[in-house]
Amino acid sequence: MGSRVEYGIISVIMGLRIAIRPSKQYALSRKVTAARAYSTNPPKARLNIPIEYSSHPLLHHTSSSLQSPASYPKGSAATRQNLFQAINGALSYALRTDERTLIFGEDVAFGGVFRCSMGLLGDFGPERVFNTPLSEQGIVGFAIGCAAQGMKPIAEIQFADYVYPAFDQLVNEAAKWRYREGDTGGNIGGLVIRMPCGSVGHGALYVATLCRSVLGFADKAARYHSQSPESLFTHIPGLRVVMPRSPSQAKGLLLASITCSDPVIFLEPKVLYRAAVEQVPMEPYEIPLSTAEVVKEGKDLTIISYGQPLYLCSSAIAAAEKDFGITIELLDLRTLYPWDREAVMKSVRKTGRALVVHESMINAGVGAEVAASIQEAAFLHLEAPVQRLGSWATHMGLPFERFNLPDVTRKSFSPPQNPHADFKRNLRCNKADKRLLNSDSAQASATISKCDRRYAAITTDLGLA
Repeated sequence: MGSRVEYGIISVIMGLRIAIRPSKQYALSRKVTAARAYSTNPPKARLNIPIEYSSHPLLHHTSSSLQSPASYPKGSAATRQNLFQAINGALSYALRTDERTLIFGEDVAFGGVFRCSMGLLGDFGPERVFNTPLSEQGIVGFAIGCAAQGMKPIAEIQFADYVYPAFDQLVNEAAKWRYREGDTGGNIGGLVIRMPCGSVGHGALYVATLCRSVLGFADKAARYHSQSPESLFTHIPGLRVVMPRSPSQAKGLLLASITCSDPVIFLEPKVLYRAAVEQVPMEPYEIPLSTAEVVKEGKDLTIISYGQPLYLCSSAIAAAEKDFGITIELLDLRTLYPWDREAVMKSVRKTGRALVVHESMINAGVGAEVAASIQEAAFLHLEAPVQRLGSWATHMGLPFERFNLPDVTRKSFSPPQNPHADFKRNLRCNKADKRLLNSDSAQASATISKCDRRYAAITTDLGLA
């Protein structure tokens, strides 16, 4: 906890330095920007271009498009909301309709870092919406105790990266509760642990530092605020793991999680909090857990994904269908554990090919479990080996977030000849981080340019530049 407070203080100090004496800091920023100060979409790219959420087909831009999915209430009025507003609405409904509901976590009372609990303290009072000390183990332990006494605690871990001190409580207490109770029927249903996860979407450096000073300064930000730890939870029987792709999905899945008889880990892709905006039904509704959704029909390939990478997959599908004359099916898992095996197998048996895509590291990820299950249950229907695509097996580099994440042009995973290759690559990127921090803009620019050239060479080789 001390290190987090320390870096928070450092970030505030550095923010003040930039505000009071901007010339030197901004001079560095201008110098590096000429060579792309942090990883962005390549200039003049044909495929790896920014996602246009305002017109993306995965989002409901009109209320009429809400009428087709069975998950949404028919004829309900709808309003445009982003992801954090939809979550806020679900939390407000839960508090309003069940006096046993509690919401707590670090800085939750004033709205939280991403404003998901904004206004709830004023509406429901400090006995039901309140801050906690900086102790993830304490937050989850307290939530388990509340649930055991019949309450419906919704605890927020400020970032998924902070959850590790609470693993003992989650694995040895929450996950085992029903198993330990035996035939007594005891459970801790209603326990929901919410946490923002995943990349920030634009690398880091001064843009991220100035906008998110509370997160910690400079080379600590990406390491401790861009992780995707969902696969760690999917190994634990007794927990349900959920990740929504959009505001309307988040509302329905969160309300279903609150009424579930099992403890739920509810992961929220932070890059979508404000980017994803769509029509959300105003009436309450639940989307059944452990039920995948086919968001696009196809017959030549099944792509299985969840969360933010679904938007990336959609872009890749549009390009592949145009260039190769094929049709691709896109399936959103929504619940990562227990996941909908029947829906996945049905799709793969139809198309004969499968690719699993996720933002978390490729090693021992959700894709590994899904791919192995497909090999076991649909082997005779496969026309090609199941492929996986995810982030490299390394820690997130500060200005190199985009080089680490999967994109439209990256090949599917193949094990490196050197098992430490990914880690060594990240060490090279880390050198650029240090140079940026030490104001060595010339060396930093050279390192970033080298990565850019490697990226351009790869896309040229694939014929996708």
